[in-house]
Amino acid sequence: MKTHPLDRRTLLRGAGISLALPWLDAMASSGAQTGPASAPARLVAIYLGNGMNMAEWTPGADGALVLPATLSALAPVRNQLLVVSGLDNRLGGSSEMGGLHSRIQPAWLTGTHARRTEGSDVEAGVSMDQVAAGAIGDGTPLRSLELALESVEISRACEPAFACTYVSTIAWRDRTTPLPMDADPRSVFERLFGDGRTPAAQAADRRRDRSILDSVTADLAALSRRVGTRDRATVAGYVDAIREVERHISTAEQQAAREPVAADVAGFTGIPISYRDHARLMFELLALALQADTTRVATLLMVRERSDRMFPESGVSEGSHAVSHHEGDPARLARQAMVNRYHVGLAGEFPARLQSMAEGAGSLLDRTVVLFGAGMSDSNQHRPVNVPTLVAGGRALGVKGGRHLRVPAGTPLANLQLTLLDTVGTRVEQHGDSTGHL
Repeated sequence: MKTHPLDRRTLLRGAGISLALPWLDAMASSGAQTGPASAPARLVAIYLGNGMNMAEWTPGADGALVLPATLSALAPVRNQLLVVSGLDNRLGGSSEMGGLHSRIQPAWLTGTHARRTEGSDVEAGVSMDQVAAGAIGDGTPLRSLELALESVEISRACEPAFACTYVSTIAWRDRTTPLPMDADPRSVFERLFGDGRTPAAQAADRRRDRSILDSVTADLAALSRRVGTRDRATVAGYVDAIREVERHISTAEQQAAREPVAADVAGFTGIPISYRDHARLMFELLALALQADTTRVATLLMVRERSDRMFPESGVSEGSHAVSHHEGDPARLARQAMVNRYHVGLAGEFPARLQSMAEGAGSLLDRTVVLFGAGMSDSNQHRPVNVPTLVAGGRALGVKGGRHLRVPAGTPLANLQLTLLDTVGTRVEQHGDSTGHL
């Protein structure tokens, strides 16, 4: 069957929808190289607040990666995992009352020491993601995408003398401009696939029980006739995933309407009451955004510093912050490890999902670098040294996975970030407190 070349920025437009497409072989027919090397490099950073039980996180030996208990759920992508030990988030440290968490979180991606203030005059530094966005994000509909799984407006988990802003985001456009993070799946869905109509018009469509995809059914059928068998399968899988996300968001909104008190605890009406459901929705939305090249740079805040949200699905009924202050007690450390495994397991579904998404001769994960970690190690002492850090993906960009790498003590976390920026095509001489590349 003869296929017809497609522009990478092909959009299918209809009432309420502006649908970008995933990478298709037909997009390479006009002369671009087919396969992973013709797709863009991407960067995602995922943050987990309140530290880690390091004994359960750290692999027992250097070299070939043997997954410890906390990382065991990452087995499906083990060959694309690089665990790095010995990195310091030192400028997140604080000797001042009130800054133990508020400086650790902004320092994680900026490598800077946040200013002490309760006002709007916050100051940190440019975060790694925004450095990358300046180089690889300007050609996409969204320069970058900032997501979260909880909102500071609900729990107010802030410290005295420090603005709540510091624990509300991990993304900083410049040293005085923190970027808001979106925790609402419906809001993210409309940003990715909507056509910019008013919320009232969008709500009217939902009341009529219409899918956002209904108005592009004919266009999708026409597209299928233009492309080859593999492209048809890619488009079908992409559309099915969008429809499934849309269905889950509607289900969450209906549940929130039935159970308003529980919905308020979750954050906003429409956010799934189950943290697991919320995380899976947001990770799927992020995966679809990368697949469609709607953005190439993203951050996701899983748990904010000082959050005391409970995660009963982990088997632990205490708040996250309370669990992190274990005082060295073995039973409390075991509970912290349970919460850590729960979060890592959810986060691990994201690179596994990218690995399942075909892109040319490889997968989406091959050209996506995912940085995952926390800004402190021993949470009982708020230690910003030897912080838990792993990198997933990037095989086609030169990242060698399946390894545990131990760097010299005192190496700045920003050194790894400088190296990863290079990996995704963003060459800078220094980032934060970096002293060189790894």
